[in-house]
Amino acid sequence: KKIAALQGALAKAGQAAQVLTLTDSIAWLFNIRGRDVPHTPVVLAFAIVHARGRPELFVDRRKLGEKEHRTLARLARLAPPGALESRLAELGRRKARVRLDPETAAYWFKQVLEGAGTKVVAGEDLTRGPKARKNRVEIAGARRAHKRDGWACVRFLAWLDREAPKGRLDEITAAQQLERFRRRTGALEDLSFDTISAAGPNAAIVHYRVTRKSNRPIEPGSLYLVDSGGQYRDGTTDITRTIAIGTPTEEMRAAFTRVLKGHIAIATARFPRGTRGVDLDAFARRALWEAGLDYAHGTGHGVGSFLSVHEGPASISRRGMAALEPGMILSNEPGYYRPGAFGIRIENLVLVREVEIAGAEHEMLAFETLTLAPIDRTLIVVDKLSEDERAWLDAYHARVLRTLAAELDARDRAWLERACAPIGRAPPQ
Repeated sequence: KKIAALQGALAKAGQAAQVLTLTDSIAWLFNIRGRDVPHTPVVLAFAIVHARGRPELFVDRRKLGEKEHRTLARLARLAPPGALESRLAELGRRKARVRLDPETAAYWFKQVLEGAGTKVVAGEDLTRGPKARKNRVEIAGARRAHKRDGWACVRFLAWLDREAPKGRLDEITAAQQLERFRRRTGALEDLSFDTISAAGPNAAIVHYRVTRKSNRPIEPGSLYLVDSGGQYRDGTTDITRTIAIGTPTEEMRAAFTRVLKGHIAIATARFPRGTRGVDLDAFARRALWEAGLDYAHGTGHGVGSFLSVHEGPASISRRGMAALEPGMILSNEPGYYRPGAFGIRIENLVLVREVEIAGAEHEMLAFETLTLAPIDRTLIVVDKLSEDERAWLDAYHARVLRTLAAELDARDRAWLERACAPIGRAPPQ
């Protein structure tokens, strides 16, 4: 069905074929996954999809088992990667109009095609939109994956709360322990990216990666930021939590509360169909801007379905020009970073869905939060949250507790009950 839809789009555009170079586009179109790239379950391959006839998949035969080879051979003509250049040249001899995405394809493809006489038509990879709009099976899988991932994250956060005050943890040991909890689910295929495990001033480095040389202890009086995710066969996860180790400063709490307000603004947004990510990006920044603060990264990126944790075409950012559509999964991750001191980020994944609003004059959309893990209440200045913001946080925590508690042991369940208590009560000790 995917191939037929793509062929229909090519025929409608008057194009004879499209050359696919993005590995996640190829994985999505042919329903294949692999282990050629760390953390992204793709196969190194190329494809030519013709408006008529079977597509061509250029992949090393050694990557395919017999069952996979038989299945794919019914869908496509299989050839080794070394045959790609001659097949591109053959398109030129037929004077075909061939679609090529200049944003994702290497210049070599354009050279070969035009050198053979092909009319190259620059256009977006036609799989990107359908791939981003998750179907009902993928959405159900994402919910399962986030529930499973939530158990791992809660177990980690409870463990961290017990162990960090002892002063024996560092960034590497914490990242390793979080991966162990994910692996204990029995369903983890891989991490979805190298875990950002950042203590104190290292957390102010947005894309920090710990090394043996940079590894810092997780010390009382500091903030610890952990940005991590898992690849499961039914979904891809990405979550960031910022945790106070011991008693946070008032500066930390004030900044965290402003980041949380921005996070809630995105989570609760209602917007008409056709709204782009760029139209929503400022929602997440308003509370920070009011204090003269900001962050130098996008508010959200698209996420694949057991595919790339960074997926186009949509994003919530100053460059997010693609319209948000039902079925898209994106991150919601505002932050704040004080160089040399601390960093803050709160990230959940959200699903774009249709929403009914009484009296609405337009088709309206909203976000469903998929990620399930508590947000550190010790870092929140409660009287800086509006009544609606408190209501969202309490409802979110109630859902986290209701969804995850039954699968936890008594000690972790008790910790989660404290962590998810209504915001009006005293924070957990």
